[in-house]
Amino acid sequence: MLTRRVTFRLYPNPQQEQKLHYWRKLHKLLYNACVHQRTTDYRRFGKSVSYYNQQNLLPAFKQDWPEYKELGSHALQATVKRVDFAFSRFFKGLGKYPKFKSSREYRGWTYPDNAGWKAPTTGDNGYLELSNLGSVQMRGKARTWGTPTTCTIVWKGGKWYASITVNCQPVRETDTGAVGLDFGTYHAVAMSDGKIIDNPKFLAKTADKVKRASRQKRRKRAPNRKKGIKASKRWGKAQKKVSKLQSKVARQREDWQHKVATEIVSRNSLVATEKLNVKGMTPKAKKGKRKRQKTGLNRNLLDVGIGSLTSLIQYKLGEAGGVFVYVPLSVAPSQTCPDCGAKKKKELFERVHRCDCGCVLDRDVAAAKVMLNYARGSGTCLLNRGAEASTSVPVNCGGFKQAAAMKRQKLPSQQRGRE
Repeated sequence: MLTRRVTFRLYPNPQQEQKLHYWRKLHKLLYNACVHQRTTDYRRFGKSVSYYNQQNLLPAFKQDWPEYKELGSHALQATVKRVDFAFSRFFKGLGKYPKFKSSREYRGWTYPDNAGWKAPTTGDNGYLELSNLGSVQMRGKARTWGTPTTCTIVWKGGKWYASITVNCQPVRETDTGAVGLDFGTYHAVAMSDGKIIDNPKFLAKTADKVKRASRQKRRKRAPNRKKGIKASKRWGKAQKKVSKLQSKVARQREDWQHKVATEIVSRNSLVATEKLNVKGMTPKAKKGKRKRQKTGLNRNLLDVGIGSLTSLIQYKLGEAGGVFVYVPLSVAPSQTCPDCGAKKKKELFERVHRCDCGCVLDRDVAAAKVMLNYARGSGTCLLNRGAEASTSVPVNCGGFKQAAAMKRQKLPSQQRGRE
C-alpha cells in the first residue's frame, strides 16, 4: 500500500467559514504559545522543552482556555508537533529558528488520524464532515482512492482546501522503453530518443500583467505595522489581483509538469537523469555587471520547476513498477560524447555537440544519451522494476510515527521505575 495526497476545494457556508477562520486563529495562537514556551524556558532556565512536555500540558491548557475544547485533542497535538518539527529542522541545520506566525502566514491545521473528521466519498466530489462544524461540500477528483488517514485544512488565496492522504494501491501503465532526460532552460526536457520539450515560460508570459498589477498596488496605501498604518481597501484589492495572477502561473506550471511526467512514464520503464542541486544553481544574484543576467537565469530555472518535475516522474514511475536512476555529477554528461566516451569541455553558448568520431547532436540530447548509457552500463535493467531510486536517504526530523515509537520504548523503563 502506498500513501497519496488528494486536494479538494471546500465550499463552506458563511457561518462555517467564520468558524474556520476562528479555528485557524486559535491554532496560530497555540503555535506561538509553544514557540514562546520553548524559547523562554531555555533562555531563562536553560531547560529544553520536548514535544511530550508540551503535549502533557494540553489538558490543563484547555481548562484555562475552554474555546480550544471544540478543536479536538488530536488536532491540537498535531499543532504542537508542528512546533517540534520546526525546532528539529533548526537543530539539524535544515531551517531557520522558528518565529511567531501571523494570521496571514498560518494557513491551517491537521487532523493526524481519523478522529474529528470523516470523508464519505469515493474520491469524486462529496462532503467533508468536521466535528463541531458539520458537513462541508467539497469538489475534486482523485485518480486512485483508498482509505483516508489524515486531513489538513488549508486557507490559501482566499479559498479553503482539504488535503487528504489515503492509503491506496495505485495502478499505472507503462511500456518497456528506456530514456535519459536532460533538464535545462534552453530546452525544458531533452530526451535521449531525440524528442525535445520546450520551456513553456508561464512566468514570462504573465510577467507584464504582474508588473502592471504590482505598479498599481504600489500606488495604494500599504500597511506598516511599526508606524501603525493600516492598508487601504484598494491596496487589499490590488494585492488580491497580484496573488491571483501568481497562483494562475503556479497552477499552469503544475498541470504542465504532471502531463509531461505522465507522458514520459507511459512510454518508458527505465528513466535516467542527472542529480541537480537546484538550490545551489539558483543563489541570489550579487551586485555586479551580470546581476541582471543571473536574475533572469534563476527565473528561467525556477519557471521550469526541475526539482518538482523530477519528483513527479520518480513517484509516477514507482507506481508503474519502473526503475529511476540518478546519474552522478562525476559522469559530466554535457561534456561527454555518447558514442566514443571522449570528454571535451563546452561553453554555454555551444548548443551542438561535435566530436572527432563524427557524432553531431544537439547538446542536450547528447547529454541525455550519456545518462542512458550510464544507467545501462551500471547494470540497471528492466528486470529490476520496482527497485528504489539511487537517491540519498532523507533526513528525518520526526513525525507522529516516530513519536509513537519513542513512546513505546519509554514505557518499559517507566514501568520498571514504578516497580
